[in-house]
Amino acid sequence: MAFGWKLYGDGKTPPLGEAVAPDERLSWPRTVGIGAQHVVAMFGATFVFPIIMGLDPNLAIMMSGIATIIFLLIVKNQVPSYLGTSAAFVGGVLAIRANEGDSSDVVGAILVAGVVLALIGLLIHFAGVGAVNKLLPPAVTGAVVMLIGFNLAPVVASIYWPQDQWVALAVMTFVIVASLALRGFLARIAILLGLIFGYLLSALLDVTAGPITGPDGTGAVSTHERINFDAVGAADWFGLPDFIAPSFSFKFSLLVLPAVIALVAENVGHVKAVAEMTKRDLDPVMGRAIFADGVATVVASSVGGSPTTTYAENIGVMAATRVYSTAAYYVAALVAILLGLCPKFGALISIVPGGVLGGITVVLYGMIGLLGAKIWKENRVDFGNPINLVPLAAGIIIAIGNVNLQITDSFSLSGIALGSIVAVVGWHLARALAPADLKAALLREGPHPAAASTLSHAADPSSVDQVDRPGVPGARTPGERARNS
Repeated sequence: MAFGWKLYGDGKTPPLGEAVAPDERLSWPRTVGIGAQHVVAMFGATFVFPIIMGLDPNLAIMMSGIATIIFLLIVKNQVPSYLGTSAAFVGGVLAIRANEGDSSDVVGAILVAGVVLALIGLLIHFAGVGAVNKLLPPAVTGAVVMLIGFNLAPVVASIYWPQDQWVALAVMTFVIVASLALRGFLARIAILLGLIFGYLLSALLDVTAGPITGPDGTGAVSTHERINFDAVGAADWFGLPDFIAPSFSFKFSLLVLPAVIALVAENVGHVKAVAEMTKRDLDPVMGRAIFADGVATVVASSVGGSPTTTYAENIGVMAATRVYSTAAYYVAALVAILLGLCPKFGALISIVPGGVLGGITVVLYGMIGLLGAKIWKENRVDFGNPINLVPLAAGIIIAIGNVNLQITDSFSLSGIALGSIVAVVGWHLARALAPADLKAALLREGPHPAAASTLSHAADPSSVDQVDRPGVPGARTPGERARNS
């Protein structure tokens, strides 16, 4: 597909029952407007996760635009998607930092994961999606997604929530209410609205109640204002973000590799959802899409940016507008790149108070974990079968409890990495040793007939999609989105 998008009708919004195809576009002013909506939709999660991972949110936003363009080119404009920051890497990155790794170590490990994801994309392109389903069945994929999310619970409890517990509680409540009380597009950006609410509430409390005494992000207790705008005033209006050169460590790479499992499930689910919405067979480009996400992650992390993934928030925009034109995504990518070139904008993002992040992350991390349960439910995973129950139970508890396995004096496995290995290897070992009747019972699992044409996302894990990804309270399943498109 070339860049010569065909003008849809008279260039105006499609009537009910019709949609703008990926190779079509509305008039350019309307296309720009829809592209701006895509930026707003991806914005909240795309800059929250870099902040949590200790990376530059300005650089993350700029590289998300570049990553989106890379993705669209590799899939030949057949899969309309925006690539924002992946939530699946948060736990592994925090584990790297807990082991005294710095930002160079973080982006180096993410780059390795991007290479692995790209190689899996090539495998799927030549061998088909079935090869991945055999290695990572829904039972295992759901477990890995769940343990990635629930492993992060101590981060909320020990780092963000204590910084300002009442603001955190207010923000959490706002997100819950907004995701249910609001409708359509506003419900899909409840996380972004929650960030804005918390930002304004913190500024108001600084003026009315004065400074707060409590721990900061390092755990040191002091009396300080919730928001300090000095960095915003000192920042330039235009300039390049600070780039970071990656450094590589086998140990640190193992900590983030489990996220690749979530990204595979997330991308497959995203492509399936888009295929259903656009009424096109996109299975031939499934491998390309996963390969493209891997390449985009490699490019982004090579300069210090965040890992990328397809975003369910933007699927929501397509469902609401019935405009699947890839032209709108190029517009969104260019807007994101321009925002990334404004240091003052990045400084404004970087000073989001810890209490606000506490209220946001308590929702996001829980959503990541429950998306694992969603994968189980939609694929009718049977936990009466010991093949599923025993190894997956062990892997999840290992991850949530951050159980450590000391292999040598200088090398150990723990948390997400160890839990994922136990879940994947343990499941296949259990299946190999199980009697024939238990193996036969696995054949009854799989997508429910009513949802056979869709795949639940992992991630943000569709939540990658991500899907119904972290950052999209109130999001609908791919089938529901398609039915309402």
